[in-house]
Amino acid sequence: MTLPEPRAAIAALPAYVPGARASGAEGAPVKLSSNEVAFAPLPSVREAIAAAGEFTNRYPDMVASEVTEAVAARWSLGAASSEAPSVVVAGGSVAVLGHTLHAYCDPGDEVVYAWRSFEAYPILAQIAGAVSVRVALGVDARHDLAAMANAITPRTKVVLLCTPNNPTGPAIRLDEFESFMAAVPRGVVVVLDEAYAEFVRDPAAVDGRAVLADHPNLLVTRTFSKAYGLAGLRVGYAVGTARLVAPIRACVTPFSVSGVAQAAALASLAAERELLDRVDAVVAERGRVVARLSGDGWHVPEPQGNFVWLAAGAKTGALATFLQAQAPSILVRPFSGEGVRITVGSPQENDHVLAALAAYPDRF
Repeated sequence: MTLPEPRAAIAALPAYVPGARASGAEGAPVKLSSNEVAFAPLPSVREAIAAAGEFTNRYPDMVASEVTEAVAARWSLGAASSEAPSVVVAGGSVAVLGHTLHAYCDPGDEVVYAWRSFEAYPILAQIAGAVSVRVALGVDARHDLAAMANAITPRTKVVLLCTPNNPTGPAIRLDEFESFMAAVPRGVVVVLDEAYAEFVRDPAAVDGRAVLADHPNLLVTRTFSKAYGLAGLRVGYAVGTARLVAPIRACVTPFSVSGVAQAAALASLAAERELLDRVDAVVAERGRVVARLSGDGWHVPEPQGNFVWLAAGAKTGALATFLQAQAPSILVRPFSGEGVRITVGSPQENDHVLAALAAYPDRF
């Protein structure tokens, strides 16, 4: 009997590799493989989560109206019109990106992005039936925006810009972004994926909030998973003109953001100053980690997220295995043949990593 076969594009999907988790071995590992923040949710956020849990027998707000309005207020968005900015909320920024590709790509259309960058990009493009156009990173693991502009063809529908770039760390500069946008046809959607925007301290970096009004084909995506510490609840959003956002909203699965997640996002926005103080602590730790690594002879591309990158090349697997063999075991995110991404954790966790790397015989 012949059984149903999936679409060829689905059968050939590359696997999304999550950050390593504890293996059950004795002793808690130092888990720095998923770019999570080390802090538990704030007490006010935990209270909101518990209260919302009383109503999980009910469907949530289908389109996360209150979260949408709260984000719009933070972005100082005015009354809706076809050219005014608008917000769409979905189950994490990955979901927003996927909905964007479904909204704008027909089979065979092209999606341009840097590589190495966020590993969900090729998966999302293939699911949408689009063709991935990968453009190699340039000097010091940065986006090569001139090469990306040259890669755009009449079949290009979407360009994905990850800033700061996951997993390598550098942020796109404002001047190079504006030059890039000047070269991009207005009919191409440009997505500024700012999942780690709150950790950026480079004064020359582009800020989606500051440039959105100047570019009607620009979509800015952000998430509550990283700086806000809600990785387990899946809330993300995109901001763009109402004309640009409406087709994306049409693709969002109804009720895809749970009531608990919506309550946690609202409580996090209400406690934003306290949460951003925590971000400042992560940034300070990032500076300490980079200074130690540089002093020990490691080369670290400028990190603007909550992680650092070691370009280990062919020795990537050996480095990850070495770290995992430490006591306690240190879990990082290796990208085979390319490098290792290490999340900035708590000071104690970072000290374990720094001590292990100081003892490692090679430098990259």
